[in-house]
Amino acid sequence: MTTPYSLECDFGGRKLTIETGKLANQANAAVTVRYGDTFVLVTACISPKPREGTDFLPLTIDYEERLYAAGKIPGGFIRREGRPSEEATLTCRLTDRPLRPLLPKDWRRDIQLLITVLSVDHENDPNILSIIGSSAALSISDMPFDGPVSAVHVGYINNELVLNPLLPQMEESVLDLVVASTREAVIMLEAGANNVSEDIVSQAIKFGHEANQQIITLQEQLKQACGKPKEEAPVNELPPEVMSAVSSVAGEKLPQALKHSEKGPRDEALGSIKKELIASLGETYSETDILNGFDKLIKSEIRNSILTRGKRVSGRSLTQVRPLSCETGLIPRVHGSAMFTRGETQVMTITTLGPIRKEQQLDGLGLEETKRFLHHYNFGPFSTGEVRRVGTPSRRSIGHGALAERALKPVMPPDIDFPYTIRLVSEVLSSSGSTSMASSCASSLSLMDAGIPIKAAVAGISIGLVTGEQGDYALLTDIEGMEDNYGDMDFKVAGTSTGITAIQLDTKLKGLSLEILDKSLVQAKEARMFILDEMNKAISASRPELSPYAPRMYKIVLPPDKIGAVIGPGGKTIRAITEETKTTIDINNEGIAFIGAINEESAQKAIKIIESLTKEVEVGAIYTGKVVRIMTFGAFVEILPGKDGMVHISELADYRVDKVEDIVKVGDEVTVKVTEVDSQGRVNLSRRAALEKEGTEPGDRDRDFSNSERPPRRQQNFRPPQRPHPPTTKGPY
Repeated sequence: MTTPYSLECDFGGRKLTIETGKLANQANAAVTVRYGDTFVLVTACISPKPREGTDFLPLTIDYEERLYAAGKIPGGFIRREGRPSEEATLTCRLTDRPLRPLLPKDWRRDIQLLITVLSVDHENDPNILSIIGSSAALSISDMPFDGPVSAVHVGYINNELVLNPLLPQMEESVLDLVVASTREAVIMLEAGANNVSEDIVSQAIKFGHEANQQIITLQEQLKQACGKPKEEAPVNELPPEVMSAVSSVAGEKLPQALKHSEKGPRDEALGSIKKELIASLGETYSETDILNGFDKLIKSEIRNSILTRGKRVSGRSLTQVRPLSCETGLIPRVHGSAMFTRGETQVMTITTLGPIRKEQQLDGLGLEETKRFLHHYNFGPFSTGEVRRVGTPSRRSIGHGALAERALKPVMPPDIDFPYTIRLVSEVLSSSGSTSMASSCASSLSLMDAGIPIKAAVAGISIGLVTGEQGDYALLTDIEGMEDNYGDMDFKVAGTSTGITAIQLDTKLKGLSLEILDKSLVQAKEARMFILDEMNKAISASRPELSPYAPRMYKIVLPPDKIGAVIGPGGKTIRAITEETKTTIDINNEGIAFIGAINEESAQKAIKIIESLTKEVEVGAIYTGKVVRIMTFGAFVEILPGKDGMVHISELADYRVDKVEDIVKVGDEVTVKVTEVDSQGRVNLSRRAALEKEGTEPGDRDRDFSNSERPPRRQQNFRPPQRPHPPTTKGPY
């Protein structure tokens, strides 16, 4: 039986505890991390044998949200957790990105990190505990690992940087930055921001990196007390003679092949060299070694060109953005569409508007239960000229879609001012570097094409990095696919002309200096401004009107005491209105009703009914209503939906009426005047008074004239002898 061992420290005003030896002791390593009342279990397991046929690090990270952690029972018929939520998928990616560069690249045995959320307090985000716990588990396992790693949230509230703000505090923060770092350097960044300046972001990165050192120290103490002896990291070195032979055959031809700026001709030229290499060297060396040697030669040529000549192999300068093209209104009938092309990267985004009830219902551990702004990203195999199975969205597609959504969210109009559910779908039509940032640009254009009043246009760019052996480095603006593959960094920055709205940093190195990050932010801003200028040439502001094919949404503020009248018992009234008018009606807790309709006529009809339900009966006002009930002493008329008044038999006409049915019957529409609303809320009506108000004698109104000429009007004092004056007293209600 393993003896439990725990360490704790005060971190951001709360206690953070890391413990091992108590739970899941059959795993290679297992730790629990508790912060406040948020509590996660992280296990690490390693397969005994290498996976055959792999040429990559087989690391799998699974983040399991257990809804019992938040005191919830899952929705749906099955009532158990199913496919991971989008938030869980994003946390898997967030955890993977800072760990993968610190594991041996030639390791071929499967590694699985499984993070199970056991408790959430809705104050402390479990996603950073996932990174801390995974790092701690790898640190005490026998797996080679160049950690530890720590991660923190940094907020910016009331012009101050705040370490690990509570989740409710994040509503007031203009920055939500996750900083993951080792003892020496920053290794991963993820951020959403509300037009925050580069200077503040730079300060926040440094602030987070310094805060991480305390948790790194805690993990080092845990490793010293409980860590297993580490296995030796495997190293697969290519024989020098293979590299020499490959270089002698392909060395002079490679620069010319790489000069092609388009992927098709470049791949064709490289493919021709590969065939020549195999034909020349295939009898001496294995095909795998030859191809690996050729790949290393390509990497060396690309990096040397950048570091020694200050030029990319395609001839582009280090800060040059590829040719741009922007187009809006491509697709008929949709609510908005746009296409953004940068070099060979091409993305088309379609905007769809829907009523509030189309919002997404969230069944997760977070505070949010619904979501009304959605951005989805699709990456078909044709975008890279490949043939592969098309299935459900990959983790990569979900992550790229979420990044563009985060970039656009700060410029979206408030829900209360623009009561729509908005869905953007970015279709990647061609890919050669940073399709997520192209999605941000295309989506911004599409929103404006749809007439959605966004606050500002959003653009994004990716900054790459190539480092040399002597500490020299070069930053690359707008990396293309080949440079992303053979480079050291992918630093995506999106924002408006006034500030940053989203950041995502990945690196293949064991960390990046603050100097490199600061310069990258500056270089990204320059490129962003250039792209925004080009986008403005296509469309500089949102169109003044929504697409004619988009639904129309209207807003009515209901008096609090009238909400029940509109909804009706069991929702009967509101269902009847929607069925009659063919509209959608949603009422929030503040009493604001949102009416959605496909045309103006339907919307106005629904609005009129709702207003009549909430309108008070006014004494002296004239209404046209329907007779709903007849009694011997009078008729009941519905003057407003659900509101009846009584017309006494003596008030039906200005002569004596023997029977109510002689004047009206059930279903008739009659014009009446409100003469009284008594202390009990009962409404008394008069048909006679309403007709006199219109200046027409009741006797004439009661007659049925055909198309023949109407008789001359009588004098006001004329009364037929058979019609005596009615009594002035009113009978019972």
